[in-house]
Amino acid sequence: MSGTTVGFVGLGAMGQGMAGSLLRAGYAVRVWNRSPEPVAAMVALGAEAAEGLADVFAADAVVSMLANDDAVERLLLDPVLLAGAAATLHINMATVSVDLAERAEALHTEHGIGYVAAPVLGRPPVAAAGELNILAAGIPAALAAAEPLLAAMGRRVWYFGERPAQANTAKISTNFLLACAIESMAEACSLAEANGVRPTDLIEMLSGTLFPGPICSGYGAMVAERRYEPAGFKLPLGLKDVDLALTAGASARVPLPFGSVLRDAFLDALAHGDGEKDWAAVAAVARRRAGLPA
Repeated sequence: MSGTTVGFVGLGAMGQGMAGSLLRAGYAVRVWNRSPEPVAAMVALGAEAAEGLADVFAADAVVSMLANDDAVERLLLDPVLLAGAAATLHINMATVSVDLAERAEALHTEHGIGYVAAPVLGRPPVAAAGELNILAAGIPAALAAAEPLLAAMGRRVWYFGERPAQANTAKISTNFLLACAIESMAEACSLAEANGVRPTDLIEMLSGTLFPGPICSGYGAMVAERRYEPAGFKLPLGLKDVDLALTAGASARVPLPFGSVLRDAFLDALAHGDGEKDWAAVAAVARRRAGLPA
């Protein structure tokens, strides 16, 4: 896609790194964000500031990285905006509900725009390095058009089917599993500490034996050390993803009994003022339940 102009919507901590990766790959990137400061930062790196969303959709392709269903629907699922678009491809990289993914696909198809869902695995430093794992789904022609852009932002693209909602389902399932793992490690660390074992020693052993890999060594260390700032993924976003899993489960008649426990734990953490912390701070709830010192 040499010479392709890319419109980019959503310059949060993840979006800035992803737009930067596209710039490094040689794309002309036109950026839009609700607050102006990230736009100015990207312009300093060589991006062009879009005059509005219509200007974004005047590019050849659009990439978006917004926080939730509400933001995507309010900003991007506007029939007037899509009817006037020159873009022939929209890659939505947000973690959104299955329902929204299906509606977005139908609306884009109605207006002749290829739609690819491509949520990601990785934190802001990984996005900035262009090393994301990307979960993608869409019709083959749209995926083929999206592939060079995805390759610029990620280390590997994992394909999940021809319906965009399939990629969102895979991402929701993944984040649900991560939330369960964080809760399990929090309970195990609380059990260890209450019986005189240092949580850091427990996690070091587990990371080097039964559970090697980034979940135990990364999130496990955060839980054991009670290190929840700076937030790479804020706690309210964790609650959002647990709710997405519960909604998807209810729609497909798949019981997720741990999901209800997780939702209450995240609400407990928010009620105790942890909303600006990393979602690993849900571990503080397990400590409170165990009567351990704050």
